[in-house]
Amino acid sequence: MNTASLRVVAAGPLVTFQDGGRLGHLRHGIPASGPMDRRAHAIANVVLGNPAAATAVEISRAGASFECVGASLTVAVVGGRFRTSVNGVAVGSDVAMTLGPGDQLVVAAGPSGSWAYLAVAGDLVASQWLGHTATHSLSGLGGGNVTAGLDVEVLATRADPLVDGPVGVFAGNGLVDGAVRVVLGPQDHRFTAEALRHFVTVPFALTEGFDRMGVRLDGPQLDLDAALSIPSEPIVRGSVQVAGDGVATVLLADHQTTGGYPKIATVVSADLDALCQLRPGDSVRFVPVTPTQAIVVARARAAAFEKFLDSDLLATRRLARRLTETDLIGDVGTDILG
Repeated sequence: MNTASLRVVAAGPLVTFQDGGRLGHLRHGIPASGPMDRRAHAIANVVLGNPAAATAVEISRAGASFECVGASLTVAVVGGRFRTSVNGVAVGSDVAMTLGPGDQLVVAAGPSGSWAYLAVAGDLVASQWLGHTATHSLSGLGGGNVTAGLDVEVLATRADPLVDGPVGVFAGNGLVDGAVRVVLGPQDHRFTAEALRHFVTVPFALTEGFDRMGVRLDGPQLDLDAALSIPSEPIVRGSVQVAGDGVATVLLADHQTTGGYPKIATVVSADLDALCQLRPGDSVRFVPVTPTQAIVVARARAAAFEKFLDSDLLATRRLARRLTETDLIGDVGTDILG
């Protein structure tokens, strides 16, 4: 069985191992963690023939670089518009490539996007916690941080040059004019009328207070209608929590599981991955929808993404493989349609 490893030459903060997430433990005070951009993580894996939730390396805007050691290995880098290069030669963003021993892979921040995913054709080895490699950034539990000097082992290594080249982009993964759909509540009725009006009419900007736990927003102060003391209650990914200073924070992959600050709204899951790919200074505007509309949107987006993974993303790969494996000249008995 072939094995290879990716030796970490350099890695900035918040470069971690992430699988699809540690679901089902919120009642125990354990967040799911997992990728900030769940669709990009899935695409990077599926294009290489891995399960969508397989372990990959999540790379922040701080970037990372690797050296291929051992056997040749096909990898994919998918996510924001990062600058990816092999041995100093630019290969673009959202791309798959086959590395040979000694090849140097660099993934650095590019024109846009905050997160990229490095997936491998094989089984990436990382520590597990509660059956998952998803890393909780504050505690380090899970696969952990990816740091310089680490050898990331890959078992059952596959080198598959037929996959090399641009990776399809899911058209439904972006925001339209910065519009982020939200369902108001559960404490929206506790805010002043002016705060509610500003929340859905005035743009907000992401700040440098941005990590895997959440992102603070710069915008109008969101005042309460009266002093509010609420019991600590469950929090979900996408909650828009407002602290006592009136500043809104969108809670993300490593969010706390309970909290007592009021929540003015929750971001619709279909828009959350795209919000995570924004950068400090980027602008968003919140568009309220009903819970029923949010469910319809989420189901439609999930169905479209499943079709993309199964058809659009893999169609070119399947056709290339069939053409390569079919002798169209020498063997009349081989039928590409068969």
